[in-house]
Amino acid sequence: MLMYWHYLTFAWRRIRREKKINLIRIANLGIGLASGLVIFLVVNYMLTFDRYHPEVERSYWVVTDLKRETTLQTDAAPRPLAEVLRRDYSFVESAVKLETFFGRTISIPNGQGGWEKKFNESRNMCFTESQYFDLFGVEWLSGDPQKALATPNAIVISERYAEKYFQTTLALGKTVRLDNRVNLTVTGIIKNPPSNTQLRYDGLVSYATLTNLEPPTALNDWLGLQSMCFVRLRKGISPNQLTTALAAVQKKHLPAAQLRNFSYHVLPLTELNHARSGMAPRPILFALMAVGLLLVAAACINYINLATAQALQRAHETGVRKVVGSNRWQLIKQFMTETALLTFAAVLLALILTQLALPVVNDTLTQQDETLHPNISVLDVFTPNALLWFVPLVLGVVFLAGFYPSWVLSGFNPIKALAGRLTRAKGGLTIRRTLITGQFLLTQLFLIVVLVITSQLRHMQKADWGFRTNDKLVVWLPKQGPIPYERLRKSWLDTPGVQSVTFANEPPVSPYNRPSPFSYHTSTEPESFEILVRTADEHYLSAFGLALVKGQNFSKTDTSRHEVLVNETFVKQLGIASSNEVIGKPIHIKGTEHIIAGVVKDFRTGNLHEPIRPIALVHDLSHSSMAVLTFAPSAVSSATKTVEAIWNNTFPEDIYRRSFLNELLDSFTKMEQLLAGFVQIFAFIAIVMNCLGLYGLVTFMAEKRAKEIGVRRVLGARTEQLLWVFGREFSRLLLVGFAVAAPLGWWLTSGWLQQYAYRIQMSGWFLVATLGLMVAITAATIIGHAMKAVVTNPVKHLRAE
Repeated sequence: MLMYWHYLTFAWRRIRREKKINLIRIANLGIGLASGLVIFLVVNYMLTFDRYHPEVERSYWVVTDLKRETTLQTDAAPRPLAEVLRRDYSFVESAVKLETFFGRTISIPNGQGGWEKKFNESRNMCFTESQYFDLFGVEWLSGDPQKALATPNAIVISERYAEKYFQTTLALGKTVRLDNRVNLTVTGIIKNPPSNTQLRYDGLVSYATLTNLEPPTALNDWLGLQSMCFVRLRKGISPNQLTTALAAVQKKHLPAAQLRNFSYHVLPLTELNHARSGMAPRPILFALMAVGLLLVAAACINYINLATAQALQRAHETGVRKVVGSNRWQLIKQFMTETALLTFAAVLLALILTQLALPVVNDTLTQQDETLHPNISVLDVFTPNALLWFVPLVLGVVFLAGFYPSWVLSGFNPIKALAGRLTRAKGGLTIRRTLITGQFLLTQLFLIVVLVITSQLRHMQKADWGFRTNDKLVVWLPKQGPIPYERLRKSWLDTPGVQSVTFANEPPVSPYNRPSPFSYHTSTEPESFEILVRTADEHYLSAFGLALVKGQNFSKTDTSRHEVLVNETFVKQLGIASSNEVIGKPIHIKGTEHIIAGVVKDFRTGNLHEPIRPIALVHDLSHSSMAVLTFAPSAVSSATKTVEAIWNNTFPEDIYRRSFLNELLDSFTKMEQLLAGFVQIFAFIAIVMNCLGLYGLVTFMAEKRAKEIGVRRVLGARTEQLLWVFGREFSRLLLVGFAVAAPLGWWLTSGWLQQYAYRIQMSGWFLVATLGLMVAITAATIIGHAMKAVVTNPVKHLRAE
């Protein structure tokens, strides 16, 4: 114990004596560990999604692939599927269907025949069955789980929604109104759902309520994919048995002509956040983990460089210890104790930096999904599951950062050390060069990726969408009831600053682009490709500045929804040479015959990952779900207030929902902006660590070659010649790192760019810019320390000789 106490006290004295270099070591390790911790905590949070449900290992998610021109992977299943599985297959312990709300209105009565409050609910409420509470981990505050959703017009709400609606959690028996059509009675109060679930439902409406909202045939539709289906199998049952049963269900209930278009699949419930509708695909999580490990490894490499750079300063101490009887393992224990103390300080710093960074991380995740309320905290590190990777990580850092320098220091020859004739540690320079080359490789790789992603993002922000996008306000129309289109249009057009009003189901570009089959002219079979369908009115083209190539716009007299407009890509994919040939030809879409009235110039219909696709604009005012208003640039602020007032007068029972079209376009690049931000942060950290590593190496070289520099100075070498002694060493290592980073970075970024239809072309200038930046960063890091070494009086270096 006395020996270990000696190790500790001596280590503490050494750390205090060399404050500057040890602060750099602690900062280096702390930054690297903090970077790794943030990444690991985010990945750990994503991997815990939906693992808290009871019997989760026996719970599965049934999804459907639509196979037509291409295979479209969905997260949904037919509405009757869950009931059929419960009823006809004994190996199914339970099954449930649910349908998420999108843009529905919940109104709170004021007790006087009116409404106290109105809320637009989307994505955090659903229609479901009582079996929901059997499959998923829901904690009840009041109500009966077995009966709460057994009847129509019932709703179970979370405690936060009880407070939101009624300012109390004692809300059993209270009433809310859904879409101004159905009164719902609160039959249960549950605890708020945790943040680590894709099933973040604060309101669950009995599925039987849909019988009052939709026709009976819609609830027995096997071709529609409106619901999600979850199944729990009995113990000992293989999911392959469920897959076989699904094939039999498909053959029994789907029309023979549609069998080849649908394919059911079984996924574990734990994949809900990683596949199809999830926000964290596993390849991305694994890539993040790799980046985190690289940053932690880089911190360890830098520590090794800084520790061994100071090795020669401790040669005399090592010689004395060996002469008085210390063996190599005792010296290793001493040096490892110092490393452990420094690592402990670095871990504390990392925990502080991590906690400071996590609020930003939580906010960023929330921006990606507004229903997500992550509460990732540094305290998550101390949970049992997290400790399984955090403790080995810290121990691994101590070993990696401490063992090699300790081995080098303890291996000094005591006679040479005491005589002052020790100039290098055996094997040290070769290993150090390898480590610094790895630092150069990692930093240049990050720089290449940053340059390419930033350039692609700027390229996307300058994309030509093929239609006018500025100063356009999208206002969603009520789902129910007659819409006074012409009166609403006239009222808005009378508003100063409103230049145009058009009604449609979508703007030209939309995130909801499910294609539809069609047949052209005299063909009775579907064409080999599918088209996107938009409903629009006769003002659509002028509002968005869409140009007619051939034919004419919709006519006002077309009250039978007979006319359609198609784009140039539609004509090309039919293999028709001239747009004139399609004018006046019939086209069958969704069982209805239309006539092609005109051809419009191509425009983008989806995000920039997608190519321009064939599209048909159908003249159909009755299926419009939104109005798009164009403002004069100077009147946007004042006109929006009047537009809302007109809406409230026209639809007093509905909620006014609006968004500017440019906000939708910005959402298409949200993931790229997030990715660019993360990569830029990681690149900055990698550059900082690279600079610390360079500092370590130049310190080592200045000590190792001090006498050589002194001799060169005495023999007349100029300052720039002495600086080249350092520059030559780093130039070789930088170029070796670049020789590996350049082709690797080119391959990675070229593959990443392939996902975009609208993308930049890879250029050698990215590699030239990376090399130039790396040379500048390296020169800025080493020139000060190198200059200090070459201008020192040579007598100081030669005196020992």
